[in-house]
Amino acid sequence: MAKRKVEKDNAENLEVSEQLEKSEAKEITDTTEAADVEASKSADSSEAVEEVKETEQADETEETENSEAAEISENTENSRETELAEPSKKAKIKKPLHLKLSFSESYENFQTSIPAFLAICLCAFALMCFAAFAIFFINVKGPEKVLVPNVIGKNLEDALLEMQVKELYPKISLRYSDTPGDEGTILDQSPDAGAIVKGYSRVSLVVSRGVIVDKIDEYTGMNIEDLRMKLQTLFAGQTKPLIVLAEPEYKPDVSDAGTILEQDPPAGTHISEPVTVQLVVSRGPNFENTKAPYLIGQSVNDLLQIITRSKLVFDISSHKASADEKAGTVVDQQAFDSEFIPNYTRVSLEMAMPDGEYNDNIYGIYEEKVVDYPYPVPMKIEAYPPEGNSYTLLSFNHPGGLVTVPYAVPAGTTLEFSVVNKVVSRQTVN
Repeated sequence: MAKRKVEKDNAENLEVSEQLEKSEAKEITDTTEAADVEASKSADSSEAVEEVKETEQADETEETENSEAAEISENTENSRETELAEPSKKAKIKKPLHLKLSFSESYENFQTSIPAFLAICLCAFALMCFAAFAIFFINVKGPEKVLVPNVIGKNLEDALLEMQVKELYPKISLRYSDTPGDEGTILDQSPDAGAIVKGYSRVSLVVSRGVIVDKIDEYTGMNIEDLRMKLQTLFAGQTKPLIVLAEPEYKPDVSDAGTILEQDPPAGTHISEPVTVQLVVSRGPNFENTKAPYLIGQSVNDLLQIITRSKLVFDISSHKASADEKAGTVVDQQAFDSEFIPNYTRVSLEMAMPDGEYNDNIYGIYEEKVVDYPYPVPMKIEAYPPEGNSYTLLSFNHPGGLVTVPYAVPAGTTLEFSVVNKVVSRQTVN
């Protein structure tokens, strides 16, 4: 019964729908004919426009009614399908599941393609970087290589012009030279001439400052040893010193020994090449004689004080003291015919020395051979004991040759012998 009732309702709905379609078709036909008629009429256009508007409103009303009828028909069909067709309901339920499954598959496919996508992006980025670097290095051109010119011996201005032409930058340093008159001349360069370097590179140039001295100074009144030290320092490192001292001529004078009395060339002479200077040097006063001393029985300390004050040179020897000799004293000396003898005459002495340590000291003779000087020069012996501060054992003037000095110092003391403040030798007493 219910089935027949539904079929009957459906038939009625279909009949209503057919009637609506027929009426709509008829109205459309009437509207078309009316439009044609009104188009053929040219009398009153405004009335035709109003009729068209009314027709459109009627059409909208009919469309609204048709849509309501269609909804009724659709609801009826849905009810019919719900009651009669259970399989069709299951089919409608499965359709959303099919859409969800398709989205999951798409997401899995996207995840699978991520490594390939990243690889493509990295390759594209690397290719872009390579292209950018290639374009950069093609467009940016480095400096050209140039040949380093030879500028040694040239004037500084000419050398700078050549460097500018070659697009090279000079680095200048100054140095004294051995050749007079070459001030401002290039003495050396680095890199060497002929080397291939990049443009705008630095080339080191050594420029002459000229000679250290260009004239002879005033030397008279100076000590000859001080002058030698000054010239040695002035021309240190130079292969050809501009001023060379000849062997001096010595003569007696009231001036201190070693004082320069005359010089040739004179002071103020300009130097154009290496020059040799002749000097006349004082030997010291020679009118004074010294009284020959009597030294037998003098101890080591007494003899050291006499050597300091005396203008005599003592050549001292020693032997092991015998039983009848007093250890550490002078037991014999050279005899002279006259009471006075010339200054710095050599006097021979013999001392008796104890065997081994005596009175907490070691006794002995310090001997050293030095060059012969034309006049006495200052000499000194410093003592450095194992305990306590150092002290001067003896300070005296001596003309050179063999130097002998007696000593009595603690064991382990170091004796340092110097001539004109220059250490010559050292000896440790044991």
